[in-house]
Amino acid sequence: MELSGKDLTISDVVRVSRFKETVGLSEKAKKKIEAARSVVENAARSDKATYGINTGFGALATIKVGPEDLLDLQRNLLLSHACGVGKATPEEVVRAMMLLRANSLSCGFSGVRIVLVEKLIEFLNKNVIPYIPEKGSVGCSGDLAQLAHMSLPLIGEGYVLEKGIRVPAPEVLKKMKIEPLTLVEKEGLSLINGTQAMTARLCLAVNDALNALWFATHVAALTTDVLLGSPDAFDEGIQKARPHPGQVLVSSWLREDLRGSEIRESHRNCPKVQDAYSLRCIPQVHG
Repeated sequence: MELSGKDLTISDVVRVSRFKETVGLSEKAKKKIEAARSVVENAARSDKATYGINTGFGALATIKVGPEDLLDLQRNLLLSHACGVGKATPEEVVRAMMLLRANSLSCGFSGVRIVLVEKLIEFLNKNVIPYIPEKGSVGCSGDLAQLAHMSLPLIGEGYVLEKGIRVPAPEVLKKMKIEPLTLVEKEGLSLINGTQAMTARLCLAVNDALNALWFATHVAALTTDVLLGSPDAFDEGIQKARPHPGQVLVSSWLREDLRGSEIRESHRNCPKVQDAYSLRCIPQVHG
């Protein structure tokens, strides 16, 4: 799978997070990343204050940071924000976070270097899973704490999970012969200023919900059939009378499953006027 920053799907997230599909960076994404990086480098060389590059953060935005401290500024940002609490985030959620963050950085709007995105992808492909406490998000302002914990191993700090056990990142990087990065201007901010922790969970939850819907609907079709129910309530024209696409979709699944049923043919002319409400309302409930 090649990241471009634009066409990642929930199915892609599931394949990488749960089934460990290999990830790469597209050439188009590399060009966009390089272009954005040149903007940041020009700002870093300027005397003009530019937020996140040569200033403090948040309430300290008016504090100018000297050129000799710009790299420490980014490193310290990660260290100071890695203050999450709670149990470890599940591995599949962490992998989804890493993929989503790499994809976001691939858009070419964040001003990081290509090597940073490639390092994040390297961790993902080698299944080096950062240890991330579950709690610490500030919502729409960003999953700052979780993303800081995710990013620390990239610079040789923090912890990773090995078979569910928290292990110091330097030990694992040395064993796997992975060189840590030294962050440059703006890269710390670009790593943590996002919502990938909540988005990762949402992607997996939506996938699981859709799977549950799919299975539940096919079971409902079987139930309708064995209870000698009629597909008439699932008629396409009836379902389209209401502007609910989910209802229309579910009814189409039901009609497809029941098409050609021998059981249905056995009671087509029975005296029953209508089925139980629990059968007739399946499209409305599931949809």
